[in-house]
Amino acid sequence: MRTYSFVTVDVFTDRRFGGNPLAVFPDAVGLSDGEMQALAAELNLSETTFVLPPDDPAHSARVRIFNRTAEMPFAGHPNVGTGYVLARMGRDRDGVLLFEELAGLVEVRVDRDAAGDVAGATIAAPQPLSLGEEVDAATIAVCAGLAPADVLVARHRPVTASVGNPFVVAEVTGAALTRAAPDLAAFRTAVTARPALRGRLALHLYARDGGRVRARMFAPLAGTYEDAATGSANAPLGALLLSLGDADSGSWDIVQGVEMGRPSLLHVTARRTEDGIRATVGGGCVPVLRGEASL
Repeated sequence: MRTYSFVTVDVFTDRRFGGNPLAVFPDAVGLSDGEMQALAAELNLSETTFVLPPDDPAHSARVRIFNRTAEMPFAGHPNVGTGYVLARMGRDRDGVLLFEELAGLVEVRVDRDAAGDVAGATIAAPQPLSLGEEVDAATIAVCAGLAPADVLVARHRPVTASVGNPFVVAEVTGAALTRAAPDLAAFRTAVTARPALRGRLALHLYARDGGRVRARMFAPLAGTYEDAATGSANAPLGALLLSLGDADSGSWDIVQGVEMGRPSLLHVTARRTEDGIRATVGGGCVPVLRGEASL
């Protein structure tokens, strides 16, 4: 029988049982693809990561990310949390880790507190902002249990945005964001009617709230009814917001997970570069559990 240790951490929070929980297997050598997927489904978190030796020894690790049903090319809180876990194990180099992933190379910068202890991490998304399929407001509304008038289109239409992992991003009113609830049947209908979505519809809703942004993310087709904190959705959100103006850079504090009882705070930056708009996302982490899986 083979035994693999794992830890769980809460990501994008400074307190236990807030933020988004993540399971990390720091040494996944010997696990098959099917075993990784089965473990992710068994743990039943939004994502689980498996750390393997890098293909390039100049990098820190190869990191594979699985949600409950499939492997993901990139995701935010799994990278922040995995970076936190490996840094606590002393596996960073001068506060930096480089993760090889399906979407490309992800740079992780370790955040430390005043005492020098690892407190979190900030990641650079592996790809510049790309925009794809637009989705009409009526479809967004029915998927989220809202009225079409709740979906705001003055600044931008609901659009697929990605910095490594695609999300349909839509602005809604503050009141609508609070009462939104995903309709699984509507999600299935929307995906069937839009081949360009390639069977995936992860819906990221946001509302402006003074100087900050509030957000919620629904991906019921992937097994995540709602996510407490979604770095790979908020990073393209920041990049999209920057693209709507003339500034060279911008930063946002984004609050998510409040309606779930798991408040999360994500720090997002975006800047214009030669190859497009690049984004980072970061936040704090807190250790929670340790365990072993026997196969």
